[in-house]
Amino acid sequence: MTAKWIETVTGSLEQKKQYKQAKSRMDALPEPYRTVAAAYNRYLMYYGGVTEGGTMVQMFTDLADLWERAAIDGAPIGGIVGEDPIEFAETFAQAYGGKRWIDKERERLTKAVEDAKKKEE
Repeated sequence: MTAKWIETVTGSLEQKKQYKQAKSRMDALPEPYRTVAAAYNRYLMYYGGVTEGGTMVQMFTDLADLWERAAIDGAPIGGIVGEDPIEFAETFAQAYGGKRWIDKERERLTKAVEDAKKKEE
């Protein structure tokens, strides 16, 4: 009963657990992969804006998979992220659909402009 109430307020406890597992995997990476994975984790938390917990967990699990594989293979960081680390992060995030925080604001902005146009008529 208490767990259901807590999840109603905070979101899925299982998804939080899965995110923490992915984060722990990234924290366990050897350098320089650990530093880069942490930087992408932080950036995606801000940029990604995903509102669906399952989608967010999948994105961070895949990010952990990517950097673990890179570390195992000894892949150069530049070979993975290319010339533009921002473009890589944003392209990575776009691969994960679902509702984003900005979607609500886009709808709100569109409605405000449409309502203003109607008042002009």
